Amino acid sequence: MSIRFPIVVVFALLFSGLALGQAFTPAPFIPAIAGVPGDNPIVLPAPEIKAPVALPRMAPELALQVYHGRSVIQAQQLAGYSDVTVIHAELPDSAQKGEFELQRRYSAPRNLQFTAVRYTGDGFVKSNVITRLLQSEVDHVKQDDGALTAVTSKNYKFSYKGTNTVNARMVHVYQVKPRSKRPGLFKGHIYIDAYTGSLVRAEGGVVKSPSFFVKKIEFVQDYADVGNFTFPAHIHSEALARVIGRTIVDIYQRDYQPVVGDVLAIQASQQAASHTLLSQ
Repeated sequence: MSIRFPIVVVFALLFSGLALGQAFTPAPFIPAIAGVPGDNPIVLPAPEIKAPVALPRMAPELALQVYHGRSVIQAQQLAGYSDVTVIHAELPDSAQKGEFELQRRYSAPRNLQFTAVRYTGDGFVKSNVITRLLQSEVDHVKQDDGALTAVTSKNYKFSYKGTNTVNARMVHVYQVKPRSKRPGLFKGHIYIDAYTGSLVRAEGGVVKSPSFFVKKIEFVQDYADVGNFTFPAHIHSEALARVIGRTIVDIYQRDYQPVVGDVLAIQASQQAASHTLLSQ
């Protein structure tokens, strides 16, 4: 599963009918020093604790290249993951809202499942907003059309806009403009860690409305590194629809459990199995 903006895509589809993370370095292990029973305590010199080696700050061009490289590697190595997802949706014009907590489980390359944990709020929001959003995301993953919406040079033009700080991380800021007006693409900015090349934030507006009933969709999505991968942590999306007015959705994802594997091998195995069934 590459670094992309699936929630943006499915949020856009809701009314129609976004790296590999940095290498994980564990904290240094310092052994405890104990005395030997019956003898004098053994006194050893304290181990020298060296400060972690600081990574050099990347030039903007290099940071963008590293980001693209990490995205490719993540697509090859992330065989699956599970997480806890909490979706809060609100319709300000009708004062209706709801919150749904679920267990999410993804298996490469096209399997996404949700297990309900709890729901509080209005039934209309659950059935007409959150449930439809979840089903759209499942359908999007099954179609496996991530390449059409991935933030790559094939789909976007990049323009460097300087440095900034996001979530206490120094980032390079790039303006992104889609090369075509296709549903699921957006115009805005991405923020890449200046030292690791990890994606930190993406924000903007969808360039093409998926439906006559939707006038505008805007979002801000934050990411977090978990082990060797980068995952969505929070997205805030707002849509303006002709029938129900403003729709505000916040999605929080936490407690990621990544599964490392050879995704290309998994795909080849599935294709071989499919060919075998067809030949029988």
